[in-house]
Amino acid sequence: MMISTKGRYALRVLIDLAEHQTESYLPLKEIAERQGISGKYLESILKVLVKNHILTGLRGKGGGYRLTHPPETYTVGSILRLTEGSLAPVTCLEHMECPRMGECRTLNMWCDLHKLINDFFDHITIADLMESGTDGNDYVI
Repeated sequence: MMISTKGRYALRVLIDLAEHQTESYLPLKEIAERQGISGKYLESILKVLVKNHILTGLRGKGGGYRLTHPPETYTVGSILRLTEGSLAPVTCLEHMECPRMGECRTLNMWCDLHKLINDFFDHITIADLMESGTDGNDYVI
């Protein structure tokens, strides 16, 4: 499983919006500049988030984007599934239509991994990520 830039950027944008949330809308240009993301690419990500009611968008003067709900209601798992389509580690788990399922000795292992991945991401919220700090250099080898 590889999380694409679309999924990673969606999480960054949601954290950004949560940290800068006010009653007004945040312009796409401001978000793109803060996050170092192309405005065009960011627009395609935001479109998915608006369509799925994660964000509210407003066009025109004073327009932009804001969270539809509080940051603690959005899980990383739900956002990644929206942007990535699936968190399945192998394709046979996406549709459960493998002709070898009855004899596959690795199926249970893949199912267990899929459950671990989903459980892990479904227990982390955007609010949690806001509190986790931004340094990223606090590890020791």
